[in-house]
Amino acid sequence: MQPQSIRPWWTTAILFSLFASWVSAHTVIVYPGWRGNNLHTTGTVFDTDGLGTAPASSDNDTLLYPYGQQWLYPCGGMPTSTNRTKWPVTGGAVSFQPGWFTGHETAFIYINLGLGTVPENMSLPMISSFQLVGPSKDPYPGTFCLPQVPLPGGIEVKVGDNATIQIVETAVHGAALYNCVDITFAEPEDVEEVTRTNCFNSSEITSRFVYSMNLDSSATTTLTTMGTTILLVPLLAAGYFGLL
Repeated sequence: MQPQSIRPWWTTAILFSLFASWVSAHTVIVYPGWRGNNLHTTGTVFDTDGLGTAPASSDNDTLLYPYGQQWLYPCGGMPTSTNRTKWPVTGGAVSFQPGWFTGHETAFIYINLGLGTVPENMSLPMISSFQLVGPSKDPYPGTFCLPQVPLPGGIEVKVGDNATIQIVETAVHGAALYNCVDITFAEPEDVEEVTRTNCFNSSEITSRFVYSMNLDSSATTTLTTMGTTILLVPLLAAGYFGLL
């Protein structure tokens, strides 16, 4: 399968301007591709009685997504694809656009792997989670690329095996957005080339390592809210990946 969303930055900006006014959309996987367009918000919370998705009253074959389709685990409401993308058996690039939704000035990113043609779960982390920092709370264009995402530790695959890569983006309020690409492992020379067009880091998006510390007297940063003192877990303000 040819990746459905590989495009230069200026095309991204154009599409962003078209979608932003009406789509409650979130992430787009640029490389190696995605299951399909799940940039949809349909119906209202009253139509679904507060559920994330429900059939439309006028047509049981049509599903409504009042909060946005990408909120649905595990792959943003998209079924498994029958037209897969080749991805290196040794690990490879993952590139995505994170800023299609209001409120994602900061977000935590997780990249997971599910094994098999139809994975039973997506519980194999491929990298440690990290924080993205965008230019504002408003929707913004831009791409973030990891040029070499490894296989999860202890996992062995062979050429021809099927799997699914899942990208999770958590908002500041804790809710998560899901997007996936279905892959078939292949020799690196048989995989679409990674270039500065489909894998690059936009200057307006930065990243940070995430680490933790015990919540005890050694913590030096505090936040007082509603009369309760909460010790913060600091974030290391250092770039996670440089520009390619």
